[in-house]
Amino acid sequence: MEAVRAPEAADWALAHGIDALTSGDVARLLDVPETQVRQRLNPAVRRGQWVMPTRGLWFAVPPEFRTWGAPPGIEIINTMMRHVGARYYVGWLSAAAIHGAAHQAPQVFQIAVDRLVRDRIVGRTRFSFAQRSDIASVPTVSHATRSGTALVSSVAATMLDVASDIDRAGGLDNAATVICELGELDAFTMSDLIALAPSFPASAIRRAGWMLATFTDHDGLDDLQSFAHNATPTPSRLDPAGIAAGTVDHDWMLYLNRDVEPDL
Repeated sequence: MEAVRAPEAADWALAHGIDALTSGDVARLLDVPETQVRQRLNPAVRRGQWVMPTRGLWFAVPPEFRTWGAPPGIEIINTMMRHVGARYYVGWLSAAAIHGAAHQAPQVFQIAVDRLVRDRIVGRTRFSFAQRSDIASVPTVSHATRSGTALVSSVAATMLDVASDIDRAGGLDNAATVICELGELDAFTMSDLIALAPSFPASAIRRAGWMLATFTDHDGLDDLQSFAHNATPTPSRLDPAGIAAGTVDHDWMLYLNRDVEPDL
């Protein structure tokens, strides 16, 4: 194949259905040593045509995203994680937004990974990575993107992640809002939530169940309530940042240690 000139390389790649290339791929495309790839692409990077979100991986930026400096995070996460060899899923508020249950757009793109990956900003996307050792046990769904798919935690798993990690959920009030909205989705089933209960902390089950019981008209909560009540003998805290004090809801084994005001 005849070498492609660096100024035309991004448009060439996109025209051929290629969204990402390794440094070795780019070197072969330009017919230059791999050590010269960064230098050759620098002018195109400044024009917003290429972005390198992780070492040795280059994304050709479609014209509509060049003022952003990169495609949206959901479009590049799968290839990024495959390149660095990390298992992952899009989670927490980012997953809730994809499922259609985020009241406000999350400020960061939240990703669960099975090994250390550093946070970074790529274009307009702030990537926030959180390690979890049991990532393989979290059910995911494939979300279609322009170039393929991205793995997103299921609705039930997203609900329990939000209930477990209140800080990542933007605080207790926002967590309650998102949990209630997730519970209203057609894709949500109580059986999915109950099946996942043994894989999550008792506090997450208790918070999610209490919020559904308090702020929605969900029925069929008896099995979840039974699990929450018998999970551990010590009540959990509704607000993990607060002390174990206040009224105890014995049905859900929760210290109601602060008021909750979801935006519903």
